Amino acid sequence: MRWAIAGPLDSAGSDAGPGKRAVVMTMGALHDGHLELVRRASEEAGPNGQVVVTIFVNPLQFGAGEDLDTYPRDLDGDVAKLAGAGADVVFAPAPEVVYPDGDPVVRVSAGHIGDVLEGEHRPGHLDGVLTVVLKLMHLVRPDVALFGEKDAQQLLAVRRMVRDLEVSVEVVGVPTVREPDGLALSSRNAYLSADEREQALALSRALRAGEAAAGSGPAGVINAAREVLDEADGVVVDYLALVDPVTVDAVTDDYSGHALLLVAARVGTTRLIDNQAIEVSPEVQR
Repeated sequence: MRWAIAGPLDSAGSDAGPGKRAVVMTMGALHDGHLELVRRASEEAGPNGQVVVTIFVNPLQFGAGEDLDTYPRDLDGDVAKLAGAGADVVFAPAPEVVYPDGDPVVRVSAGHIGDVLEGEHRPGHLDGVLTVVLKLMHLVRPDVALFGEKDAQQLLAVRRMVRDLEVSVEVVGVPTVREPDGLALSSRNAYLSADEREQALALSRALRAGEAAAGSGPAGVINAAREVLDEADGVVVDYLALVDPVTVDAVTDDYSGHALLLVAARVGTTRLIDNQAIEVSPEVQR
């Protein structure tokens, strides 16, 4: 495995024949969710392909007062984990490699997708994500890029960027990896105390309650999830929304079909997000 590459990578493939280059983009502090992405990337790349993992804490996606300076970093530990997970190359560029002229003047806009939900609470966040994703795609030149479904709005924004800007990369979503008790894996879970971690389980419980109420229509889903969150100690909700999985717009009361139940909340000083895909049925009037 190679790592700490400083510039663009060469084309994928090997002496045994052509293969795909698959990329997993991370900010480091790797956990089993990241490693599952790497394992899936290895499957996508095939035996003659190449798996590249990028590690870059992107300043453009952090807002004022957020945890850019304290975001967990452990490059040596990350490389050790990746050595056994199927990564061929770790691309860990310095900021001056990604942004050689400092903060870029021209950036990618997430448009409407970047203005709602996460965008409302973290203005400019998804613009920063898309800008670095596009930059890394140019530097790494992948055939396929894998992203976790836990960051549902980010995944949708990346898919829309690739489609709208004709980027020749296949985007693959990988299901959320959870602890046995339901907590979605996140690098920010390291911030949680033992008590806060227990409180954070309210997010996944709320999502399961919403899913169980799928047959009672959109209002029933939201009400079931909100009841769990309202009863949870130490959980301050930023948003709870049932949205169209393509537009991220809130669904109407008479909506039926595939939807995403999204939640963002603060537990102590830690902000967590989670989501659940739900097949919503219209409420049956009795």
